[in-house]
Amino acid sequence: MKNLHWFKQISINAKPERRLSLGEYRRAISWSKYLVSSGAEIKGEGEEEWGADMSQLLIGCKFASGRHSRIYRGIYRQRDVAIKLVSQPEEDESLAVELEKQFTSEVALLFRLSHPNIITFIAACKKPPVFCIITEYLAGGSLRKYLHQQEPHSVPLNLVLKLALDIARGMHYLHSQGILHRDLKSENLLLGEDMCVKVADFGISCLESQCGSAKGFTGTYRWMAPEMIKEKHHTKKVDVYSFGIVLWELLTALTPFDNMTPEQAAFAVCQKNARPPLPPTCPLAFSHLINRCWSSNPNKRPQFVEIVSILERYVESLEQDPEFFSSFVPSPDRSILRCLPICILGHRSTRKSI
Repeated sequence: MKNLHWFKQISINAKPERRLSLGEYRRAISWSKYLVSSGAEIKGEGEEEWGADMSQLLIGCKFASGRHSRIYRGIYRQRDVAIKLVSQPEEDESLAVELEKQFTSEVALLFRLSHPNIITFIAACKKPPVFCIITEYLAGGSLRKYLHQQEPHSVPLNLVLKLALDIARGMHYLHSQGILHRDLKSENLLLGEDMCVKVADFGISCLESQCGSAKGFTGTYRWMAPEMIKEKHHTKKVDVYSFGIVLWELLTALTPFDNMTPEQAAFAVCQKNARPPLPPTCPLAFSHLINRCWSSNPNKRPQFVEIVSILERYVESLEQDPEFFSSFVPSPDRSILRCLPICILGHRSTRKSI
């Protein structure tokens, strides 16, 4: 009972008026045993570098949760952190094995990443049936939460551009490391106090060399590329497709396919080549890029290195000409365009083509 007492202390969002079922009680015990533990480490190579000293961890309020995970705000070695706890279900051995596999993969990937637009990994520990990943805490919350607080079609274009460029730079770095995210969506993009976006949640990410088909894959249909929905072989271009959906979110502040269930959205994308409708006011510069990103043919989607370059040119052109978005015309030959100086592209006497 001592352990359960500690569990109640830290879980301040629990509802005391409802009695726990036997399964919930046992789950609470398993969580509490972990939370008052003196510490544990990831087993294997690198444990001295990423193993968490649990005696230095203070767990505060829970601010997000999933079916098998809870995310708390806390302090680790005098630093504000986010603490992701993943609990293995005792009643489902195959799911428990899969969750452990995802946890180990996520830690291994996060440990090797370092970029301003990627969530910063701090430490981790592993003590079945509960695993823990500690990352930096971002006070701005998720991009999805921010967008849903805005009026539809209300995010200023210069902010859309800034947020999109942050995401693209983070994804370009991720791909340069040979990593596919595979679950890029606004919920997994976090905002710092300065509106800097960081890519997070690498639970189902993988090294490109180790990614096969999407058979048995569990992603998020509204953002998922058609080849993944069809459980076919996939490449880095699945993240480019998802980026196109996220860019649509930035421009509309809406949920994609919000009039459909996830399964209906998946069917529409695969069988009818459906995409979320672009608003009539969407600048041609963005609609042109979005349509390239969510092309049904992965080979027609741009690489993130090109996306970053395009968005950077948009930024420079907008700085030179505040009316850039209203006068943009896509170039019929992007290979020629890349050879032109930016000063020519941004000249007020010509129509802009990027």
